[in-house]
Parts: sequence; structure tokens; C-alpha cells
Amino acid sequence: MASEGNVVLSYHNCLLRRSDQILLQGCGWLNDQLIAFSFEYCEYDLFKDSASCVAFISPDITQFIKLSQDAEVGMFLEALDLPNKQLIFLAINDNDSSASTGGSHWSLLVFWRSDYSFRHYDSCGSYNERAARDVARKLQPHIGPTGKKASFIHEQSPQQQNGYDCGLFVICTTEHLCRQSLQGCQVPLLEAVTQAAVTRKRQDILKLIADLGSMDTE
Repeated sequence: MASEGNVVLSYHNCLLRRSDQILLQGCGWLNDQLIAFSFEYCEYDLFKDSASCVAFISPDITQFIKLSQDAEVGMFLEALDLPNKQLIFLAINDNDSSASTGGSHWSLLVFWRSDYSFRHYDSCGSYNERAARDVARKLQPHIGPTGKKASFIHEQSPQQQNGYDCGLFVICTTEHLCRQSLQGCQVPLLEAVTQAAVTRKRQDILKLIADLGSMDTE
């Protein structure tokens, strides 16, 4: 277990350590903690004015939804007030084990109440489609009226050019979809979320962690 001396940021429900920070400094695959931090930053800072209508579900809860028995899911989700959310963002992981963390790929699943659909954005073709469909199926009874079925759409998504940037594509796609839906941004997703933009995002998140961390110590 990492010591308290390795903690670089405590932010709402998220604790980042030096080992998490190191993943951003090279070609590291982003872990649950970094995705969770980015989702919480969206919720509590970037899009805080829309908190009543948007849910950013942490990777650990999404993994629980995917792997749990259907009857367990509702009790766990009740506090999230999902039937009153217009947008629900979930980071999908291909890990099928409840006994270990990890996996090899992240993708993004978004529920849009406007047309009652689950839309899947995968930066590696349709690699995570089965996992995304599993999460959508289990979430379905907890997002709206009983018996109303949401469609599942595999969206055209920006594609990664390496084997390690999938988590950053999830973060960048999430932020851009929020800007489009909540702030009226007109730039198409495929033009905004490029490999170059994703590469820059590593440094942006590193700087954000450092800036927030310095505020903690003031």
C-alpha cells in the first residue's frame, strides 16, 4: 500500500498518488483512478452548472454494474437519481474479473434521454461493444419508466493510433460531448478529438493535478 507521502492530490472522492501521476508522463495506460478523477472534475468544476441533469459514473461503479447480478444494481444506483438525468456518462472497461482491477481497453457509453438511446464511443473499432451492451442492459431498468427500452447505437468515434491512449479518448470525448450538449459547441466530435489533441491532454491533466495539488497545500 502506498504511503501518505505518495499522495499528490485529494479531490472530492478521488485520491491520486504518485504512481497514478507517472502514468501520464509517458505512454501509460490510464487506470481507474485517473478516469475517476477526470469524471469528478467534469462534475464538480467543468460542468458544475449542469450537475442536476448530468451523471458521471465512476469506473468502479460501472464495473460493479457490469459484473453484478441484476437484482443488486438498483439498490446501488438509487442515490444517483438516474431517472432525472438527461445525460449519463460511463467509462467501459473490458476487464471481466471481479477479483482484480485492470483490463486492456477503455471506451465510453453515454445515455441520451433526448432520444432515449445508449451511444457507444470506442476508439478501437467495436472492441468493447459486448461489455458496453452488458452495462446498458443492466442499467436499462434504472433510468426511466418500466418497460421502456432504450436503443443501443455504436457511434462513429475518433480512433486511437496507438495501444495506450484509450482512456484519454474517453476523457476528451466526454468533455467534448458535454460542451456540445450543455454549452452549444458546434465543432464536430471527429474534428475536436484527434490524436494530437489527445496527446496534449496528457500534459493538460498533469498540469491540472499539479495546480489542484498546490491549492490543497496552501
